[in-house]
Amino acid sequence: MKTASAPTENNSQIEQRKATAAAWFESLRDQICAAFESIEDDCAFPDANRAPGRFERKPWDRMNEDGTPGGRGEMSIMRGRVFEKVGVNISTVHGHFSEQFRAQIPGAAGNDGAFWASGISLVAHMQNPHVPAVHMNTRMIVTSKSWFGGGADLTPMFFENHAADGADFHAAFKTCCDKHDPAYYPKFKEWCDEYFFLPHRNEPRGLGGIFYDYLNSGTVDGNIIRDSWDDDFAFTRDVGQTFLSIYPQIVRRHMNTPWTAADREHQRMRRGRYVEFNLLYDRGTQFGLKTNGNTEAILMSLPPDVTWP
Repeated sequence: MKTASAPTENNSQIEQRKATAAAWFESLRDQICAAFESIEDDCAFPDANRAPGRFERKPWDRMNEDGTPGGRGEMSIMRGRVFEKVGVNISTVHGHFSEQFRAQIPGAAGNDGAFWASGISLVAHMQNPHVPAVHMNTRMIVTSKSWFGGGADLTPMFFENHAADGADFHAAFKTCCDKHDPAYYPKFKEWCDEYFFLPHRNEPRGLGGIFYDYLNSGTVDGNIIRDSWDDDFAFTRDVGQTFLSIYPQIVRRHMNTPWTAADREHQRMRRGRYVEFNLLYDRGTQFGLKTNGNTEAILMSLPPDVTWP
């Protein structure tokens, strides 16, 4: 049976959608930075006499391989008394994928490799070993097709002590997903579990969360059945807002918990697993490096103090 096709996005419409998405990612960045600075203000232990951390912003410009402008981004990095190192980065870039890379990206091979991408990417590594690290990102990508992707996952240093945190984190994202499609949470949870896994160690990176990509819910088996951009963008916004709601709660639960030198050493070892995943398997790292992105921004996800056995 033939599937009805929705009208193709015209240039004016897609440009407006790009601008709307990019503005949202910037707004979400501002909200998250404000929430994290408020946590810094409220910390009582340790280093109560140390000034609360504040984000420092650093803009950067991207150049295409042919020397033409290829968009821009802005890093926001804070090194504080709760957040040992947290980066909340935004970028909006455009250009052409290399011939070798474009075959891996939907719609790029039939579009001379042309792409546009905008998003927010966050990684937080905490001073206190009892506060879970976290990752969150959402993005919109346009080739000859367009879609959203992203997610969030929680990485405690002591898995056995954070069952309640994991349950609350997952419950928040299940509520978020269920509001849009009851099929989302089980699908995106499983995708996250499979994605954030270190096969060379046969272990998960953390307690999971959700992960989604290629979200264009108006297509079925490649056939366009309706224009779903508004729905997919609304879900992507809610993923960001859910993160902003649940993660600060988890940080505040544990940020004043005392820790030992042994706890700190365990944290350094677990951070090593984080490094291994991001350098070996992370799609965002590979995407950034293969599109001439800002190396400092791409590698901001790496923790500041790490060890390996």
